[in-house]
Formats: sequence, C-alpha cells, structure tokens
Amino acid sequence: MNDKLSTSALAKHRDMVAKDLFTTLKQAGYLSWHESKWLLTDIGFRFGGEYRESEKYGRFIVWPTNLIIDDTLISDAHLSATQIGEYFSMPAKKINLLLSELGWIKREGQQWLVTQSGLRAGAFQRIDSVKDATFVLWHPSLLRNKRLKQSVGEFKGSDADNQSTDRSFSRFKQKFSAKHRTLDGHYVQSKGELIIDNWLYMGSVLHAYQRQLPIDTDVISDFYLPQGKVYIQFWGTDNGPVDTKTIEKTRQLYHDHEFDLIEIFPEELEQLDTILPLKLRPFGIRAY
Repeated sequence: MNDKLSTSALAKHRDMVAKDLFTTLKQAGYLSWHESKWLLTDIGFRFGGEYRESEKYGRFIVWPTNLIIDDTLISDAHLSATQIGEYFSMPAKKINLLLSELGWIKREGQQWLVTQSGLRAGAFQRIDSVKDATFVLWHPSLLRNKRLKQSVGEFKGSDADNQSTDRSFSRFKQKFSAKHRTLDGHYVQSKGELIIDNWLYMGSVLHAYQRQLPIDTDVISDFYLPQGKVYIQFWGTDNGPVDTKTIEKTRQLYHDHEFDLIEIFPEELEQLDTILPLKLRPFGIRAY
C-alpha cells in the first residue's frame, strides 16, 4: 500500500490549492525551484519526502500523508553570503570559501554557482540581468545547518579543547587505529590508505583525510578532494577487503546525495599511476 502522496495529491488531501502547498514547502525550505523543476532539499528528505519515478510523469516528489511542516522554518527571506557572514562574525569571502569546501557552491570565473549538493542545503541560484552577474542566496535554515556550523567552528578554532577529545567511543577507537604516518603527516588506518595518501601528496593533489560528508548523518569519507568536489573510498583494510554489503550501502548513500565518488580496490593499489589520473580527469584534477 502506498503511504505517500504527490504534492498535488497531498494538497487535495488537505483541502488546499496545490500552488499554495508548493509555495509553503518552498518557504519552509523543503523544496527548491531550479531550472524549471522542483527539487527536494535535505530538510525535505528529513521530513519524509522522497523521489518517485513514473513512465508518464517522470520523476516527482511524494510526502507522508501526515507530513509535518515546521512553521518556524517558513520564511520569504533569502540570505546572502554577507548576511551569513554577519551571523557567524566572518567576512563573506570566508563564508563562500567554506561553502565551496563543503561542495555546495563552485567558482566559475568571478562568479559562484550552486551545485546539486548546495540546492539540497537550501541554495537558490539568482541572476542579476542588469549587472549581468550570477550569485547564490540561501534559505535561512542554513544558519541551523549542522555541517556549516561545524565547519565554521573548525575554521575559527571554536571550542578547540573539547573538539580535541572525542567523546564517541567509536571515533576514539578509530583515531587510535590510525597508526600509519603518511608523507604529509596524516595518520591513516591502513597501508592501502597510506599508499593513496602519499600518491595524492606527491602528485600535488590537495586532499583531506577522514572528512565528514556535508549531511546530517555522521558519515566519514576516506579522502575528499576540494578542487574537484569528489570523494575517494578505499575498499580495503589491513585485515582484508571491505564486505560487499558495506560497499553497496555506502555507494547508495553517495548516489542518494549526488556526491561524486571515486572507488579504489586493494588490487588496484599497484596500478595507481595508471588508474588514478584517469579517474581524476573527469573532475578537472591533473596529477604530476
């Protein structure tokens, strides 16, 4: 039995005009309008929205029949990087750099463009026809975004003493299992990760190790390459390969959030000089 309704069907179920419900969901940050189509945001997903496919209608969005709309999120306001910076006591330039590092915007020439991940985080692409300029605005819910607040705190060194001691046993154990030191000073958890990290470093490829994905769920990527906004997962450990179930689950998560992913398997480690340049090229990254 289908327990979810399309937005139009939900409006009818609630005795509302469909256009009014779409507007309310957009104002609450559940939906984003981009390139003449409605997209789900992370907030929309969190409240039970999901995509469905139809041969007749293509992709459309469905909601729980008892969908809760958080009135505190409803707003007609859109925030600029300057306004976000004022909230966090940071310059707009630094805010844009953090938003870019999170993979939510990207620079093209002198302008910022929103990414698919940015749309999910609450971004709106705007064009000023008078100034012939493209810019990005944000739904006010961004100020509550867990990952942005985390990035701002890490950048500013806020609460550094508490952050230095992780209270999570799993993360504590994970940190102390990172026993292999790479050429650039990272401590990684396996010899395979060490080989990959050293390859990236020697190839002058900027990378982060154990980077949190910019989503509410606590998921750590093996490597993140900010230049191409792409993640790398190594499917191996010092004790052997990663099980298929974990691989498929992780792939699905990256797919659902439209994150670009490069996968490396243990048997490919001896061929990195051949394999990795080919895998990096589609993301505009050249090594060596």
